[in-house]
Amino acid sequence: MIEINLLPGKKRAAPAGAGFKLRLPDFTGVLANITNPWLLAASAAWVLVLGGALALFVTTRTRLAVLNTQLEEVRAEKRRFDAVIAQKRQSEKIRDSLVAEINVIRAIDADRYVWPHILDQVTKALPPYTWLTGISAQAILAGPGAAPPPRAPAASGQPAGVLEPEPSVSLTITGTTVDIQAYTTFLRQLAASPWLTEVTPASSQTAVEQDRPVTAFTVTARYRVADSVYIHTVPLAQSVR
Repeated sequence: MIEINLLPGKKRAAPAGAGFKLRLPDFTGVLANITNPWLLAASAAWVLVLGGALALFVTTRTRLAVLNTQLEEVRAEKRRFDAVIAQKRQSEKIRDSLVAEINVIRAIDADRYVWPHILDQVTKALPPYTWLTGISAQAILAGPGAAPPPRAPAASGQPAGVLEPEPSVSLTITGTTVDIQAYTTFLRQLAASPWLTEVTPASSQTAVEQDRPVTAFTVTARYRVADSVYIHTVPLAQSVR
């Protein structure tokens, strides 16, 4: 059936039920039907619990994803540091082995140049008109509780942990001089030597040799390793032009 509107300017209202309309349920009527307030409170509590549980679930999943990412980063960092620590321990083992070998070599080489240094220093300290009649040495053995002898500072570049072995030798020097001042000069120059310490005049007396009065003396001292500034190394072979 076709209907024609002959009245301009007026539109006929659409019949009821024509078209699609979205309508929310009438909560007012539903609430009006609920007469028990405890049931209403329980329903509201359940809504709040479900909403809180959903919010907690979403928050927990987000934090879990962040923590998993951080955990992977920490694990990668740990693997890297484990490799560095293993390499460091291997280097320390090699260093300790080298230090032990150097200590053995130094212990063997410790007393090779004791007498050259002693004779060189005594010769340099000997003044004119003074003659030596004997030089004797005796190694000092430290007893229980005895303090170790003073050690010279280590040379620059020496590896950490390497102990410089230092022989301890006690000297007894005997000689004669025709001038008492030469004897005091000898004592002073011995005391100034960087390789000798504890220079002490043991005895001095006048004696007659070949109808001439001379002063016979005995001096005690102790050998020590000099400071590194007094030690100079030179090559065993030098080119000659």
